[in-house]
Amino acid sequence: MITEVGKVVGLKGDKAWVQTIRASACQSCAARAGCGQRALAKVSGGRANQVLVANTAGARVGDEVVIGIDEQSLLTASLAVYGVPLLLMVLATIAGYRWFGGTDGAAIAGALLGLVLGFWWARHWQSGRGDRYEPRMLKVTSIPSMTCL
Repeated sequence: MITEVGKVVGLKGDKAWVQTIRASACQSCAARAGCGQRALAKVSGGRANQVLVANTAGARVGDEVVIGIDEQSLLTASLAVYGVPLLLMVLATIAGYRWFGGTDGAAIAGALLGLVLGFWWARHWQSGRGDRYEPRMLKVTSIPSMTCL
């Protein structure tokens, strides 16, 4: 399970908006020179991200929570969202070039068609999977202190 700590910033029905701030341990990592995570953290500047998750732990606004997603689900979803459109784009490029005149224009049209079909497939594939590929709220780690006046 891949986990992240965040803070509940809003509620929407039975779901909660959880804000996480991307933290990076790049300064102490030996592989920092060739790491993609370091590049992403540098580009984003450690900005906050908000995720809508099912509020299964009964969290309230201001609570610190742990959210997580199963590693296998993340890998499968990544393959579906990135791998399938890329594969269809390559195959449609080859098909467009071979079947429609052997021109660059036919290859480009095939590539665009394959990419669009791949994204369409990924969207419809995900819509029938329920919440298996969504992050889940695992627990509330701290509740903000209440002060009485």
